[in-house]
Amino acid sequence: MLLLMLSYLGLAVFIVVVLGKIIKYLRMPLHVRWELYPVPHEKGREYGGSYFEELNWWEKPIKRSSLSQIKFMIPEILFVRALYHDNRKLWYVSFPFHFGIYMVIGCLGLLFIGAIANIAGLSPQSAIPVLLQSLAIIFGAIGLILGTIGAIGLLLRRTFDKDLRAFAAPIDYFNLVFILAIFLTGLIAWFSYDSGLTVSRDYMKGLITFSPVVVGGSSLVAHIILLSLFIMYLPFTHMTHFIGKYFTWHEVRWDDRINTRGSTIEAKVNKLLNVKQSWSAPHMKPGKTWAETATEEVE
Repeated sequence: MLLLMLSYLGLAVFIVVVLGKIIKYLRMPLHVRWELYPVPHEKGREYGGSYFEELNWWEKPIKRSSLSQIKFMIPEILFVRALYHDNRKLWYVSFPFHFGIYMVIGCLGLLFIGAIANIAGLSPQSAIPVLLQSLAIIFGAIGLILGTIGAIGLLLRRTFDKDLRAFAAPIDYFNLVFILAIFLTGLIAWFSYDSGLTVSRDYMKGLITFSPVVVGGSSLVAHIILLSLFIMYLPFTHMTHFIGKYFTWHEVRWDDRINTRGSTIEAKVNKLLNVKQSWSAPHMKPGKTWAETATEEVE
């Protein structure tokens, strides 16, 4: 029961802190646009440009495509595409690390669905549960192996690459070792105790039904403890960039909305213009609002 309680605590802390960060991001002041084009939601501008280039663009309907955004985001998220183009050497270890994490998350999702199916009365030997369990094993095995390779590779790169080592903080090494320990205990548990992931599925079922589950393998117990602690720890780290990435893409990099009279953007701009400056410089005087500073004549 203590193991279940630790998992519940980890999930509760994760949800509360992540929601708090999302609310904080949503309440942040209006951003400064990047003005980088093209943006994925504009059709027919894959090689550059914007609707701002068109004659009398403000008189025409603006067409946006959510599908185009998704087509851009999936390769970027799954395959770390930007790093592949910008730093190929680092991509070789970063890709298996991130893809391994995605596969493990997929494995947990499949185990969750399998547990729900079992609770609903489907026999573990019936077609759907067998398919779910088989996919979970494949996802889990690939994820643990790739994740282990990637974590070791990133540790080695940060240790022996002088360019990376120059700005690597101790917490970066701690985080990698922490994640590596999760991957390694998962691999050991898979090889030595739970090759079919049936105990893992039963543990997931216990989480859903609030029922204690006996987990006999020490490696699996260690894996669950480490994973629960990491889920609790994750929201307090910079690794929550998976949340920030949405806002930097959609609210900064891709935001090309028009600032029209009476719009929410105008209201936010007016609010910021009335904020008083708290610092000074030859061209800035403290105590004045940004509107006053922007409109005063420079001597």
